[in-house]
Amino acid sequence: MKKILVLALALSVSGCSLFPDKKDDDVTEGWSAERLYYEARDAMDSGNYRKALEYYQKLQARHPFGKFSKQALLDMAYSHYKQDETAEAIAACNRFLKLYPNNPHADYAFYLKGLALFNQGKGFTDRLITKDPSQRDPGAALGAFREFSELVKRYPKSKYVPDARQRMIFLRNILAQHEVNVAEYYMRRNAFVAAANRARYAVENYQQAPAIPKALTIMAKAYKILGMTDLSNDALRVLEKNFPKYPGIAEVKATRVVQ
Repeated sequence: MKKILVLALALSVSGCSLFPDKKDDDVTEGWSAERLYYEARDAMDSGNYRKALEYYQKLQARHPFGKFSKQALLDMAYSHYKQDETAEAIAACNRFLKLYPNNPHADYAFYLKGLALFNQGKGFTDRLITKDPSQRDPGAALGAFREFSELVKRYPKSKYVPDARQRMIFLRNILAQHEVNVAEYYMRRNAFVAAANRARYAVENYQQAPAIPKALTIMAKAYKILGMTDLSNDALRVLEKNFPKYPGIAEVKATRVVQ
């Protein structure tokens, strides 16, 4: 009788190993690549991006070179993007471009990388007005601008180009204003060389941005204060020619040279 009780106790303790919990079973076990893909697609279309990613990851692991794997990579990138997982979205796009550089959807991969960074860049624009301009980080906005630029350069006839161009205009203006804000910060601290350099960078790289007349004003003032008359006059000449009514012209003329 004692032996029977000991055996019963041992079975009760080890029961979990003898009779595994069915809840831990992978319901997707045995699914074909096609079923995994369409289940993932259904989840994505319904907004359940986490579930979609779970299915896409299983598809990639089990059928990495099947006919569904290419589109799955792009769908994974989009799902990451919708989850605000910028790094993961970009990584999936980069993997797609590395594996399938000549794929007809390569333009979308560049566009999606730009979107992911553009979305992350919203945090940058929200933080644009801060106490210390030197602490502002335009990295996401600059990255988005570069990805959209690459899209436009490589695939000028892509259907994503018109939207990318509009976003580039927005980003150009944000980036130019960022440079001007930093230049003004340096001007307030009498770092005139640094101010002139940041303003010149804005003028050379973000033409037609609304911040350009202010950048030219800073350049002309900074160079004048430094006694670099020719450079100051050149900046002032460009300012007067392109923005003849801009109030910064009077500021430059009233600026005194540091003795």
